[in-house]
Amino acid sequence: MDLQDDFVKRMIEEFVPIHKFLGLQLLEIKKDDVKVRVPFRAEVVGDIRSNRWHGGIITTVMDSVGGIVGGTHLSSLKDKMATIGIRVDFLNPAHGKAIIVEGKTLRLGSRIFVANMKCWLEEDSNKEVLAVGRGVYNFIRLQQS
Repeated sequence: MDLQDDFVKRMIEEFVPIHKFLGLQLLEIKKDDVKVRVPFRAEVVGDIRSNRWHGGIITTVMDSVGGIVGGTHLSSLKDKMATIGIRVDFLNPAHGKAIIVEGKTLRLGSRIFVANMKCWLEEDSNKEVLAVGRGVYNFIRLQQS
């Protein structure tokens, strides 16, 4: 990892308050593709009877990952991105272990960016998908490159 990659990793993990609160760890980042890990802890539980992740927390992580993927297309620090909408379908229960969320670019237009995301438990060797999502983002380039 070079100095620029280290800077981006620190920005994503430490300077975005929700990422820092969740303990989000950037595992991979390249144009059109991002992978993060979020550790399991008591604050993310939604169902105390079964010690499962809260769906809203998973949705928040997916939205963040979509935004990070969109960020791989920014041409300047003046460019802007904002979530228009996000849809998440929960396919399997997310029991009390760390999750991995991966995001990929689906489409980048002149004003709209669309990302697909998927989530699985870190320790699942089969990578059984827990949730899939699609985020749509307003993407504004303020400075043309």
